[in-house]
Amino acid sequence: MKTISKTYKMLRSLVVRHPLTVLVIFMMTAFFGASTIVIAQTKVIGYVTNDRYHAVDYAKLTHLNIAFENPDVSGDISVSAANDTYIREAHSHGVKVLVSLAGGGASHDPAMQALYFDLIKDSSRSAFVQKIKAYVLAHNLDGVDVDLEGPAINEDYGKFISELSTALKAQGKLLTSALSHLNGAPKVADSTMHLFDFINIMAYDQTGPWRPDKPGQHSSFEFALESLEYWIQRGLPKDKAVLGVPFYGYGFGPDFNQGMGFLEIIERFPNSQNADVVGNTIYYNGIPTISRKVQHVLDHGYGGIMIWQLGHDASGEFSLLGTIHKVIQKKASR
Repeated sequence: MKTISKTYKMLRSLVVRHPLTVLVIFMMTAFFGASTIVIAQTKVIGYVTNDRYHAVDYAKLTHLNIAFENPDVSGDISVSAANDTYIREAHSHGVKVLVSLAGGGASHDPAMQALYFDLIKDSSRSAFVQKIKAYVLAHNLDGVDVDLEGPAINEDYGKFISELSTALKAQGKLLTSALSHLNGAPKVADSTMHLFDFINIMAYDQTGPWRPDKPGQHSSFEFALESLEYWIQRGLPKDKAVLGVPFYGYGFGPDFNQGMGFLEIIERFPNSQNADVVGNTIYYNGIPTISRKVQHVLDHGYGGIMIWQLGHDASGEFSLLGTIHKVIQKKASR
């Protein structure tokens, strides 16, 4: 009690004799405290494919999304061999782990579309939701990322998300999604915006080898701004808008017309890490563009950065994940 009283007297004396100093200290504390909170809340979500194990730099992530698992006709969800290792390692580093359902391949497979449509229809939805919840609890996951895209989004999507949200939130689990405004977005009801903990905005694949008449950058900075703005206008809060960035590029030339990971690009084309195009035919995001996107997210209060996918990254000084981490740390130190 005497210590508290003594401290109070010292503070009162300081306020009386140096009111301007106290005001400055208060303002600096408020500013840097708010800055620290914003940085602490910045999400860095990395997708990792579970077809094989990939080494992960967990210290630079907040969330890990395991891609992909899918149900059978009974609604029972598959489990890949690498999952348990990812979950154990991520949790040991304080990183949350979500299982990502569907994916681009499944979403564009007519048979898989039909399967999901059957599982989320009115007569079977509740049973499927309960199986997803049980799966999350059984495997010590922190939540579910729904990556139904384009033709795999139908009129039952909103009801499925609503029921899944209720089931997962009751267990303290996360529900997120991966969505692109170019791929089925109009079928996503505005009412679902508040149900997700955040949305991983796929601000890439604006073009690609499937559009040989439209060669060029598939994930420009301008496209990132357009993608963010679309979902904000749909009612998504800024702090739930997570900007997706690609760790890969696309080639359009006669000698190369497919996808290529960032690591492969810089290995095949030395000194290309700071560019966005090589050979006038291969387009990707180099270190400066990734840095610019992260800085925009931090400066404008968006929820964070999502990465597709970690297995394509380089190591050491050319790591794009390392670049993201450096930009965030630099902002935190200001």
